[in-house]
This record gives sequence, structure tokens and C-alpha cells, in this order.
Amino acid sequence: MNESAVEPRRRLEVVVTTVSSDAHTWNLVYLQLLLEELGCRVTNLGACTPDETILRECRLRRPDLLVVSSVNGHGGQEGLRLIEALRGRPELVATPVVIGGKLDVAGGGAGSTAAALLAAGFDAVFDDAAGLTSFRSFVRALPARADAAIGAP
Repeated sequence: MNESAVEPRRRLEVVVTTVSSDAHTWNLVYLQLLLEELGCRVTNLGACTPDETILRECRLRRPDLLVVSSVNGHGGQEGLRLIEALRGRPELVATPVVIGGKLDVAGGGAGSTAAALLAAGFDAVFDDAAGLTSFRSFVRALPARADAAIGAP
């Protein structure tokens, strides 16, 4: 087969953010670099991002994946609010969304927090103690959507 006939896989468009109360940024920079290493094109919304900003950017960018990271422990609580708002938007209902990091402030409730986040609509939950192997696998398994005309749903 002629190499020029093989089309390269389209790069995944990924938005990286944190919840509105989380002021940590190194986790976002790390995730951005990791995702870029995996071949993704990343938009990093930074720390303390309001829900409405996340929703607006997802409506504009139509990402292949939204990654929500939490270091302050409020990711579980605020993640529930964010995913409810995101899944309530018809144009974003099918967007893959994952959350990870420190997701509760109580400690030891990771299993029940993860279950609640999955039930609310997250596609995957990555506990900070589990490492990044499963996150990398999740990203690699995502299909790149076919390029669509600008403005297409």
C-alpha cells in the first residue's frame, strides 16, 4: 500500500480545566504536557475556572474530551454541579468528560465519590492514588471524530 494513501489519525481536541474553587495550576500544566505527548491539541482553561466559562469553551471548541482536574479535594462536589450543567446542554450531552485528582476532603470516600460522579454523567473517574496508566489508556482509546465543517453540529 502506498504510504501517501494512509491518512494520519486526526489529533484529539482536549480542553483541560479545574473546578471553580481550585487555584492549583501545576496539575493542569502537567496534564497539558501529558496530553500533548499523546498527540492531543490542548486548550488549558487554567485555575478557578467558572462553570459557565467551561461550558462556553466547550460549546465553541467542541472538544473530543474535557478533562477536569482537582487538587483541593472539592472536585467531587463541584464536579457534580459541572457535569449536571454540561449534560443539560443538548450540544454537549455526548462530549466525553473525565475527572480526576483529589475528589473529596474527607479522605477514604473515593469509591463512593467516584460512583456518584459516574452516575451523574462523567465517562471516567481517575483517583489521584491510581496513577496515570488508566488515564493514558482512556485517552488512547478515544476515537477522533471526523472533521466537520465549521459551525456543523
